Amino acid sequence: MKSIYSEILQFRGTHYDFGRFQGEKLKDSWTVKNREKQWRVRKPRFTVEIEEARQAIVKFAPGLWEELNGLRDALDWPMERILMEFGGYRVDYKRSGCSILTGDGYLIRNYDYMPKTYEGRYSFFQPTDTGYAIAGPTQRITGRMDGMNEHGLSMGYNFMHRKKPGDGFICCAIGRLILESCATVEEAIDMLKEIPHRHSFSYTVFDKSNQSFVVETSPRGVAVREADVCTNHFEIMKQENRHHLVDSMKRMEAMNSQRDQITTAYDAFRLMNDKDKGVFSELYDQWAGTIHTAGYLPGEMKTWIALGGNQEPVEFDFGQWLKGEDFRLEQIQGEVNTDLPFVHMEDGAYWSARK
Repeated sequence: MKSIYSEILQFRGTHYDFGRFQGEKLKDSWTVKNREKQWRVRKPRFTVEIEEARQAIVKFAPGLWEELNGLRDALDWPMERILMEFGGYRVDYKRSGCSILTGDGYLIRNYDYMPKTYEGRYSFFQPTDTGYAIAGPTQRITGRMDGMNEHGLSMGYNFMHRKKPGDGFICCAIGRLILESCATVEEAIDMLKEIPHRHSFSYTVFDKSNQSFVVETSPRGVAVREADVCTNHFEIMKQENRHHLVDSMKRMEAMNSQRDQITTAYDAFRLMNDKDKGVFSELYDQWAGTIHTAGYLPGEMKTWIALGGNQEPVEFDFGQWLKGEDFRLEQIQGEVNTDLPFVHMEDGAYWSARK
């Protein structure tokens, strides 16, 4: 078992200043050192055009471009490198797992991925210039793999495949754009229909209305269905599915078969986080091990997070934080059953040209 942690970031101010704040923290960090080594064996197959990326980003979230400028100035990197690392536009993304369950007042989500990519950052950001305040873990610094904004809109995504990629945004960038700019599930659905998609993912969106929608997306189309469970296959755009869906179906069946035992958000959290319930995964070396279980309760404006399995959720009152009450906790602690290194904690969180 490996002890791991996520650092809690709290920031109120402009997007540019938030970018500088994050850039200062990243200087000489294991995250940057490991990413440099990753690029040595995974050379980008294209160049990100700065103006093309800028136009794509500012159309949906102008503040995010200012955040990237702040990162550039703090790290003293060329914008091309900032975009490759943190821009989320026209870059590639590895496969992953993930399971999501929604119900009366909650969205609970298992983030299943590779430890070598997990940044260990849980962010609270309240912008003073533009966009909505967001709580949630980060991916590629500016992106969000799940989260909730000041209106209670909550989001998580599930990997489908990387076949035939398009010129668009990757999943964590899309998660950030949704939370940054949308107040309701209807607005999120409209954005997901408009935004260009790099790969094929499902996005589950949930808000204070208790409405839960799964939006199936690919570079070739978007389909919307009302649903309260999602794993790693499409129900509408089935032609996009991978051939091997056994694990995805197994986790979905585990959630559906035990739903009648769930009466509270905490019951749902236990179903997702307990190792003996059939949803939590320890396939870390296959890019599909559960690193965190997150919970979002829009009606209460509270968020939950646990690192590893069989854990109690750490609760944050996002509503009180939005009123100016800072959290005293500086780190979230947990344990995962793997020897693989985490990108923010230690050396070796990169892979050879073969893996």
